[in-house]
Amino acid sequence: MIYIIIKTVLTAAVIVGVSELGKRHTAFAAMLAALPLTSLLAMLWLYTDTKDAGRIADLSVSIFWLVLPTLLFFLILPWMLRHEFNFWLSIAVSSGVMVVFYIAYAALGRKLGLPI
Repeated sequence: MIYIIIKTVLTAAVIVGVSELGKRHTAFAAMLAALPLTSLLAMLWLYTDTKDAGRIADLSVSIFWLVLPTLLFFLILPWMLRHEFNFWLSIAVSSGVMVVFYIAYAALGRKLGLPI
């Protein structure tokens, strides 16, 4: 139980760190957020839990293929915000489009034999 609490606190600290840094230094926060921190943390925790390097390799390849649909979110959100759409609407639309693209992309990826 302590291990799960440590994992949760460390993971949350990264997210809080990025948001706090973003208040003062947007570029540094963006650089930190652009790092695959979630992926790195997930891989660290998964390897610590399983010691299975093959599973980490599979996760890494799947993450690579699923990064592409995520990029659409980062194009739509700033476009909407710069055109003065409501923040919450912008988040919802960007997320919704990303999810739809994920579903279509996953279906296509399965047909092409990608590890998604």
